[in-house]
Amino acid sequence: MTTTKGRTIDDQGKMNNFAVEPKVYVQEESRAGFTEFAERLNGRLAMIGFVSLLLLEITTGNGLFSQF
Repeated sequence: MTTTKGRTIDDQGKMNNFAVEPKVYVQEESRAGFTEFAERLNGRLAMIGFVSLLLLEITTGNGLFSQF
């Protein structure tokens, strides 16, 4: 088989335009478990939650438990 510019010609001389294989991407770091990505995301979400609770307390004048 000969491949040139995305065209593949087999042993019989027939051309196959659709035989181009896609490039495979493999992630080096998994996105599950205690990874750096998961810890960074968890920290950012915790900071957003903490700041939103502070803003809630400042705007209403009541604490979180008094809201309930």
